[in-house]
Amino acid sequence: MSGEPGRGEAPLLYSEGNAAARVALEREVRGWSTTELAARMTKAGVPMNQTAVWRIENGNPRRKITLDEALGFARVFELPLEELMSPPLEGVDIEGRRVVQEAVEAFYEARDAQDRLHHAVVAIADYIAAHPDSSTGIHEQCLRLMGEERDARALTEYIESGGYY
Repeated sequence: MSGEPGRGEAPLLYSEGNAAARVALEREVRGWSTTELAARMTKAGVPMNQTAVWRIENGNPRRKITLDEALGFARVFELPLEELMSPPLEGVDIEGRRVVQEAVEAFYEARDAQDRLHHAVVAIADYIAAHPDSSTGIHEQCLRLMGEERDARALTEYIESGGYY
C-alpha cells in the first residue's frame, strides 16, 4: 500500500510528503531563503543547514524529516504540527497565503501595540491618581509629543477612563 495518489488509493491526510511541501510553501510565503529557514531552525534549537532544507523540499529522493525537525518547523512557522503535516489548502496560491500571512502578522502587531498602549495608559492613570495636580501637565506633554490636539485629547480620554480597552 503506497498511499500515493494515482494508484487507486486515497492520499494520506497527514504525511511526510505533505510536511515537505508545507515547509517549502510556508518558507516561500514568508519570503525566506533556504539559508534563512535553516538559521531559524538552528536558533529554535534544531541545528540545520541550507542543504538539508533544500533536500527536504527538492531532493530526489527527498530527505526524511525527523520528529525533532518536524516540531522545529512547526515552532518556526508558528503552526500546529497537524497543520504542518496536512496538505496545502486548495485554491489558495502563494500570493493568497502571503497576503493572509501579512494580515495575521499585522493583527498580532496591532494587538501587541494595543496591549502596550493599555498598560501605558493605566500607568499614567495611576500616576495621576498619586499626583492629582499633574493632570494638566500630562495633557500638555501628550500634546507636545503628539503634535495633534485631537490625538492628544483622545489619549487623554483613554487615560481619564483608566484604560484603552
